[in-house]
Amino acid sequence: MRKALPGITREGPGFALDFAGQAITAWPGESLAAALTAAGVKALRQSGDGAPRGLWCGMGVCGECMVLVDGQPARACLTAAAPGQQVAPHPARATPAESTAGAAEQIACDVLVVGAGPAGLAAARAAHDAGADVLLIDERSQAGGQYFKQPGAGFAVDAARLDAQFAEGRALAGGYHGRHLAGITLWAAEANDDGVLAMARGADRALRIAARRIVLAMGAHERAHMVPGWTLPGVMTTGAAQTLLRAYQTLPGARVLVAGNGPLNVQVAAEITRAGGTVVALAEQAPAPWTRPALAAQLLAAGPGLALAGLAGLARLRSSGVPLLFGHVVLACHGTDRLEGVTLGRIGGDGRIVARTDLAVDALCIGAGFQPQAEVARALGVAYAPGPLGWRAVRDDDGRAAPTVFVAGDGGGLGGARAALAQGRLAGLAAARDCGHQAPDDAATRAELTAQRRFQLALWALFAPLPLAEDITTPETIVCRCESVTRGRVEALIAGGACDVGSIKRACRLGMGRCQGRYCAPWLAERLAGEPTLFAPRPPFKPMRVADIAALADPP
Repeated sequence: MRKALPGITREGPGFALDFAGQAITAWPGESLAAALTAAGVKALRQSGDGAPRGLWCGMGVCGECMVLVDGQPARACLTAAAPGQQVAPHPARATPAESTAGAAEQIACDVLVVGAGPAGLAAARAAHDAGADVLLIDERSQAGGQYFKQPGAGFAVDAARLDAQFAEGRALAGGYHGRHLAGITLWAAEANDDGVLAMARGADRALRIAARRIVLAMGAHERAHMVPGWTLPGVMTTGAAQTLLRAYQTLPGARVLVAGNGPLNVQVAAEITRAGGTVVALAEQAPAPWTRPALAAQLLAAGPGLALAGLAGLARLRSSGVPLLFGHVVLACHGTDRLEGVTLGRIGGDGRIVARTDLAVDALCIGAGFQPQAEVARALGVAYAPGPLGWRAVRDDDGRAAPTVFVAGDGGGLGGARAALAQGRLAGLAAARDCGHQAPDDAATRAELTAQRRFQLALWALFAPLPLAEDITTPETIVCRCESVTRGRVEALIAGGACDVGSIKRACRLGMGRCQGRYCAPWLAERLAGEPTLFAPRPPFKPMRVADIAALADPP
């Protein structure tokens, strides 16, 4: 279902494309995922066991939305819809396609910034303004990242009518005047004392980038909420639903349940309601904020503006008649080839489920916290350690985590968009100084970073989820989406003596699929007591054709 948000309208006539013999109407600026969702198409690929899969992360991380576009594999969430495309569901096994990249282009720069979200844009602008030769690359077609999601290139924008978040992102992207390559995936990198060599690929080009410094601003992705049926088409992350709405003006479904844990769920539920969508309920695993008055007061003191905005979102939902179900958790998703319903559980004082409720929905948008996109940083030698808000990079306030490597924003640990903006600027200035440019230390930005960290600690203390005293998965629950590995299979291996992530990975292929363990590895690390490690990062960081890798071989 398509909607129009204030200040954003569709331009030009709609056009037709074909999906498995079905005529689909799309509009300029839409992704394939958005066009198919608007047409009611949920199943996009077939898993190895023959089950249908659909849009999940919405940001190019998981590979669940793989389709064939004119015979070539593509991620529907990152592929623009175009007239006359022949699109088909991606089969369980597809014939490898030939490379279209050709010989690699050689690019040199002072500072390579990876990721055009808040941290990346702030870093690129700061380094460029200091005189550094900056190259900014990002997988998406529009700068802004997951927080400042911007409408697709085919939408007309009336800047005066945009909401504050759209407008701020538009201004931030417009303030950077250096080189920016969109639609580029970084898939390998290596660092030394002189800089970084990075390999990347676009739709029709291969890049070999030599940089004196690299700023990784790759953000975070949502953690998986593993319950029976969570792989059904129609179940997606809250971030994916927000991308559909804010970037492509498309609702995730006709009857939507927003669930999980964290303030993003409140925002997205309010945005869907404001756009005219039907939110069946907001189910939050934390108790209601007003039941934790001391923590709420700390949050208001740490960041009154952001805290009041969150309260306004809750008020909007309540005034719209959306049930606010605090202390609830998703127990199961139901359906055959797509989502048809969800079972919620109310969490009692002892952490056990004391009541169950079934809801008929065709879209579940679930956010269960965040995990840093750390594979590139870890491959470049950056250490990660447990922190108060999850895994975090060992780095200083400038984001420096290795001599030539900076990690800015949520890719180094959860901090939110405001902290990402501050640390991105500090990283850009420090990288420029490393390259011999004059860049003053910014005391005000350092103070802002400290304040925003304080706010995030208060925010997540308020949203701390009620603990569960029982496992809500079953032995048949899939824990590795890519390879369809179940909890029971992993438990059998552990019972048989497998006691480390590497052994389990080799025995059952958990973590060997397109997402390379981004969702299942944290679950496995938590499952293995005394083994708080993740899979060793190895290129390619994203699926690549062998021919594309060969194109980047050293010239003879």
